[in-house]
Amino acid sequence: MMSDDFARRLTLALKALSMSRGRLASEMGVDKSLVGRWASGSVRPSAHNLERLTRFLASKKPGLTLLDWDLSLPDFAALFGITSAVEVNGRSGAGLSGALQEMVGNAVDADLGAYEGFWRATQPSVFQPGSFCQQHGMIRIKGGALQFEIGADGIRYGGSMSPVEGQIFAIASDSVRQVPSFLILNVVPMPKIVLMDGLLIAASSSLRIPTAYSIIFERVGDLSGDRAVDDAYATNLMQRPEFVANDELAEVVRQHLLRDFGPKAASEGGEMMLSAPLTPRLAQIMALSRVAEESLKKDLPPMSLLSSTPGSALAPRETQPRRIQAING
Repeated sequence: MMSDDFARRLTLALKALSMSRGRLASEMGVDKSLVGRWASGSVRPSAHNLERLTRFLASKKPGLTLLDWDLSLPDFAALFGITSAVEVNGRSGAGLSGALQEMVGNAVDADLGAYEGFWRATQPSVFQPGSFCQQHGMIRIKGGALQFEIGADGIRYGGSMSPVEGQIFAIASDSVRQVPSFLILNVVPMPKIVLMDGLLIAASSSLRIPTAYSIIFERVGDLSGDRAVDDAYATNLMQRPEFVANDELAEVVRQHLLRDFGPKAASEGGEMMLSAPLTPRLAQIMALSRVAEESLKKDLPPMSLLSSTPGSALAPRETQPRRIQAING
């Protein structure tokens, strides 16, 4: 088997196990750069290291043997429960260049589960200046990668997320225009991730004018572990109204999302460029997020009552075609 064939299998195994190259190197007691060379195909593990690698992966995926490295890629993928062509080839809808995949693969955080949950995104509206938009939805591990889908009023927006050293890098698109957008979010360090804050870059208007604006993601609930129930709960969340009246948002949130920047702001100690530094305001917003989570629990059916049966409380309501707002609101 050629080194690049081995590399594809190793990369697939790590993704399926939600494991970074750095963690694998640490577990095996080898240099991270060596694991990087294995995963890039520039070198194949020695017989000794291949045996150690197989033994370690078998502790996570019982039944794996040295002989399995010679299976076809689809058959090898099936050992890890991956069957779709997209997952086997390691590509998502938006896709990343090989060089970027390599960089992200080397640095991605191992604990993807810390991001799973129900989330709410809030950002200024482009179509209605001075107003704000919110979308609700879910972040969940799928095929060894972190995926998100949020929405409001029948429009969905989602894609893949890569957590890298305390930040989230994401490429996504809406369900109608399929125009890519880009997110860079700071992860506020806490025992449990409850807030992400950063910038969204999108061609937001009908003229597709590139626009950057502030956005926050607030955790509003935890997954139940039952995929059908979680899907149903997310569907209910995404039926919530998109536009938010100004008086429905706390003043600290409005100030954070519409903060000033430029020469005048910089002369007064603010930002010259639109950026997303960690500020004391975020602690206040986190406290408000916990209140929002309790409020949503009162507004929506308990998870124990949800089912995906047509006609239940979960069935998506019919929506009429409308101007695209979604996360590009």
